Amino acid sequence: MRLLLLLLPLLAAAAAGAARDSDDPFLSGAQANHSYNIDCGGAADFTSAFGRRWLADRFFSAGGNAGMVAEPHRFPQPQERTLRFFPPSSAGKSSCYSLPLAPGRYYLRVFSVYDNYNSKLRSPSFDVSAAATLVLSFRSPWPETAARYGAYSDLIFPSDSSSDSDATDVCFYSLSTDAPVVASIEVAPVHPLAYDGATTGADVVLVNYGRLTCGNGLFGPGFTNDSDAFSRVWQAGTDFRNNDLTYDAITAGGRKIFGSNQPPNYFPTKMYRSAVTTGGDASNEIEYLMPVDTRMSYMVWLHFAEIDAGVRAPGQRVFDVMLAGRNVTRIDIFKQVGGFTAFKWTYIVENLTSSTMSVRLVPVVGRPILCGLENYAMVPLETRTVPHQAAMKALKDSLKIPARMGWNGDPCAPRTWDAWEGVTCHPGNKGLVITQLDLASQGLKGFITDEISHLTDLVSLNLSSNSLTGSLPPGLGQPSLATLDLSSNQFTGSIPGTIGSSKLQTVLLNSNALDGQVPEKLYSVGVHGGVIDLSGNKGLCGVPTLPACALFWEKGGLNKTGKIALGASFGLLLLVILIVVYIVCIRRGPYDYDFEFPQDLTSISAISAKRNRYQRAKSVMLAEMDAHNTDGFYTNGNGNTR
Repeated sequence: MRLLLLLLPLLAAAAAGAARDSDDPFLSGAQANHSYNIDCGGAADFTSAFGRRWLADRFFSAGGNAGMVAEPHRFPQPQERTLRFFPPSSAGKSSCYSLPLAPGRYYLRVFSVYDNYNSKLRSPSFDVSAAATLVLSFRSPWPETAARYGAYSDLIFPSDSSSDSDATDVCFYSLSTDAPVVASIEVAPVHPLAYDGATTGADVVLVNYGRLTCGNGLFGPGFTNDSDAFSRVWQAGTDFRNNDLTYDAITAGGRKIFGSNQPPNYFPTKMYRSAVTTGGDASNEIEYLMPVDTRMSYMVWLHFAEIDAGVRAPGQRVFDVMLAGRNVTRIDIFKQVGGFTAFKWTYIVENLTSSTMSVRLVPVVGRPILCGLENYAMVPLETRTVPHQAAMKALKDSLKIPARMGWNGDPCAPRTWDAWEGVTCHPGNKGLVITQLDLASQGLKGFITDEISHLTDLVSLNLSSNSLTGSLPPGLGQPSLATLDLSSNQFTGSIPGTIGSSKLQTVLLNSNALDGQVPEKLYSVGVHGGVIDLSGNKGLCGVPTLPACALFWEKGGLNKTGKIALGASFGLLLLVILIVVYIVCIRRGPYDYDFEFPQDLTSISAISAKRNRYQRAKSVMLAEMDAHNTDGFYTNGNGNTR
């Protein structure tokens, strides 16, 4: 889908001054409130003349090269002079800025500039996505003012709250060999109910196709000292008016305007203090011609305030609103809100047939009046990859996917662009699912992370002819897997018993360094008509066409069976010891000898000494018994009576 991009010319000079914190949600740039001002290509953080903190993009960008506009003196603000470009030859077809954003709605503003930074005299063609949805398209050649001075584009989008990632990506997609280019990115939260967020916020991106102040020149934070709570920039409407008609300006004359700067939209008071009305004949109309894409629907906001003190009652100023030739409503501002009070009206235009939408105010009573006009393309939020992005990013790291393959952003969305190189996606029950990974012959030198188990819809995996190492993870046993080709790598270790689902029809593990028993479940793939190739793995065994596995020994050590047998032997020995101890020590009787060794019998010499003392004591006892006569007297050795 190609969207028409409305380019806002760069304001040549901005008045010096500082915006107040409460007026500028971009001001702090702190992560706590998820507001960021990113200087793309900038080398260091800085604070602008308007008091806004700008961050160098090194912590947000996925690569690319830093650059500088050809004529920096034409750009008064530092963040407009630096840029980052993404050559597809090195950065791949997609490059992204990753923004840590909590779930919610955000205002995003992008500044793009060419200014012949690469001396090729040709502005590039590329697309931009936010929340995995294509939102902006730049096509070469750009309008001359945009190419030389730059262009701002902005939109309101919901963050990736359904993703398992903690960040939202803003991605740039190269067309042909063109390098996308960006100078600054600004993002800040908006009220969840802003711009009819209750009914459209979760499912629609609102892309600005024209935000006009009808009675003022361009104003907004970052350009003037005027405040806007969402940091919106309001462009002068003179370039969009039908100049065949005549117009007059009208102001509030310093009178206070009520009802402005209120939630949820916080429309700025400055816009309602001036307006445009018809000049000349009272029958003249007000007409603005807004560029549109006929494939889209548009949310139109019209802003009014009865700032003519001469209108004091209902019915004194009445006019019809006609959008794309259709009369959609009749407006009486005083009847709705009274005098000097902001009044806003919105309408959704569908089924356009022309690339220009006419916004006409036709007088009924008095002259019509208009303070401001907004026109937003309602871009449906695209279906995103179901929450397995964390698994794909882990796989990107473990396989060491080169930057040239462009594995950035959502793996499958936006659908206008192909999925990541080597990735095939299909619609699932809750979003897009990854069904195939074909990364054969890509020079990969990493390993397969077990996070691959989270790709539960994977049907085919081909990582053949790379230099991948390590063991095969158990996570390769997805029930959905039908084709597995890991041939011609450097995988080691045994084949996990988890591999071998009922749907698996092709298994190519040849030309690796795998070893051990081939799981029967895996080998049954070939038995039941599938294709299996295990050749070139000298250590595999246990199935036909491969050597028999040794009973207890393989590759210089015990195999699994040997380890089990050894463990069983130790268990049996321990059991025997326990039985002996039970019989000898526990079941002995009260008159059994105590076989406990004395504490000092700690060596052979000690045991011998004990034996010698025992023998001497025995000899003395026998001698005394022999010397004892029958009448109770002891005798000495020669038989004399004592």
